[in-house]
Amino acid sequence: MKAAKAATTAKAAAPRKAPKAESHLAMVRRARRINRELAEVYPYAHPELDFRNPFELLVATVLSAQTTDLRVNQTTPALFAAYPTPEDMAAAVPEEMEEIIRPTGFFRAKTKSLMGLSAALRDEFGGEVPGRLEDLVKLPGVGRKTANVVLGNAFGVPGITVDTHFGRLVRRWKWTDEEDPVKVEAVVAGIFPKSEWTMLSHRVVFHGRRICHARKPACGACPIAPLCPSYGEGETDPEKARKLLKYEMGGYPGQRLSPPADYPGKPAPALGAE
Repeated sequence: MKAAKAATTAKAAAPRKAPKAESHLAMVRRARRINRELAEVYPYAHPELDFRNPFELLVATVLSAQTTDLRVNQTTPALFAAYPTPEDMAAAVPEEMEEIIRPTGFFRAKTKSLMGLSAALRDEFGGEVPGRLEDLVKLPGVGRKTANVVLGNAFGVPGITVDTHFGRLVRRWKWTDEEDPVKVEAVVAGIFPKSEWTMLSHRVVFHGRRICHARKPACGACPIAPLCPSYGEGETDPEKARKLLKYEMGGYPGQRLSPPADYPGKPAPALGAE
C-alpha cells in the first residue's frame, strides 16, 4: 500500500509535459473551422451601424470611435436629417453639429473630422464616397479600419476590420500575437481567402460583443470552446456563463434601431427611450 501510494504521489508530483506546439498548418485549419462554426452561430452577422448609403456609413463609422454603435445609431437620425449630404455637412455651423453629436463623445474633434471629410468629398470626389482604400484613408479622420468597414459593407470590396474585439479574439485564439492593427490585418488576411474577409470580421466582432467579452468571457456558454486555446480565462460554469451573454444571445436589444430583417433580437431603443 505504501509503495503504491508513494508511486501515485511521485506520479502526481512529476512535471507535466509541455503541450505540443501547434504547427502553422494546424492553426490555419483550426482558424478556418472557427470561422465555419461562427457562421452557423451568427448566420445573421452584419454591420451594427444603421446606414442607408456609403456616406452615412462613413460618417457613422467615424462617430463610432470611443463609443458604442448603439449610441451612434441613436444619434445619427438627427444628424442626417440636418445634414443629408456631404455638401450640407461641409457647410454646417460647427457648434450646431457638435450639439447633435455630443452623445457620442469627443464631439469637437469628431465635428472637425466630419466637416473636413465632407469638404474633401465635395471638392475632390464630386460629393461621392470613393470606393478605393487609398482614397478613403486620405480623408480626415479615416483610417484603415474605417475604410475597410465602408469598402466591405457599402461597396462589396472584401476587407478585414480590426477593432478592439477582433484584435482581442484573434490573440486569444492564437492566430497571432501581434498588437498593431495593420499587422493583425495582414496576418489574418493570410489565413483566409479574400472572399471571407468581410463576413469573418462581422462574425468575430459579434462573438466578441456577445460571448467572448474583454473582462469576463462566457467560456462555459461558448460554442467554439473546444477550439479555443484560451478556454478557462473566463467563467466556465455553464449556468453562470449564460448569465453573461449579451444582446440577442441574452435576450436583450441589439445595437441597431433598424436591424436587418433576419436579425433574431430586439431593435435598440431610440435616444432617450432606454
